[in-house]
Amino acid sequence: MRILGLDVGSKTIGIAVSDPLGFSAQGLTTVRRSSWQADLAAVCNYISEYEAKTIIIGLPLNMNGSLGPAATVAKLFAKKLEQAACAAGLDICVIMRDERLTTVAASRVLLQGDVSRQKRKKVIDKVAAVLILQGYLDYQLNLHNE
Repeated sequence: MRILGLDVGSKTIGIAVSDPLGFSAQGLTTVRRSSWQADLAAVCNYISEYEAKTIIIGLPLNMNGSLGPAATVAKLFAKKLEQAACAAGLDICVIMRDERLTTVAASRVLLQGDVSRQKRKKVIDKVAAVLILQGYLDYQLNLHNE
């Protein structure tokens, strides 16, 4: 069973997918946001294509743990995604995961890889989605190994 990871931003949605065994995350794509309907349809297409049952959505909390505007949008996206998936006949579980500093970490990874600024801009949300999903997969693996 595959798991999708999402980094929901104001302009784009980074999407990552796990391998079938749930050990590693790979970046899929970055969807340019246009409207709620189009954004949700695009994500539902990936859910269907990869037969994902679990969706991990990054929750960009403030450094003090409070909900800011970006976290509020991410939570709304999660709710709307559950509704859109249900309407499309997709049975999913949406999990919100703290993603503080994920974009900063993604930027560091890309800088270390000597990726140009123009290319970084195009893939940063996809890399952030990979980090969100990989963090969840590692957490799950550690739970099962204890």
